[in-house]
Amino acid sequence: MTLSAQDQTRQAVRGYHEARFRGDVPAAAAHLGEPFRFESPFIDSTDRTGHLATLPGFVSIVTGVELISELYGETEATLVYDVHTATPAGTQRTAEHFRLASGKIVAIMLLFDASPWQSMKAQIDP
Repeated sequence: MTLSAQDQTRQAVRGYHEARFRGDVPAAAAHLGEPFRFESPFIDSTDRTGHLATLPGFVSIVTGVELISELYGETEATLVYDVHTATPAGTQRTAEHFRLASGKIVAIMLLFDASPWQSMKAQIDP
């Protein structure tokens, strides 16, 4: 059975999301394409390898993730979720928008209120 474009998008985005929060960098990388772009309140990068290198450090402060909503189209998706952290930021409501090409994620835009993280930014930045 052939998957629809929307099912392929769901498979890639959920695969990436689940691998990322498990801290499984190779599995997350398998869902990323080239060229790649990542944007967040702290980072704007076209370096897929650099983006993935930050995942273990981030996952080490995550105590749980609750998926609130997921929307899938043929070449885009949006996830809304709460990230529970072992930091003064506590629980972070997050929205993440993905663009895909040829079944791979080529752009991620991560949206969240960065103000709780400002005091920790110096410790987060390498």
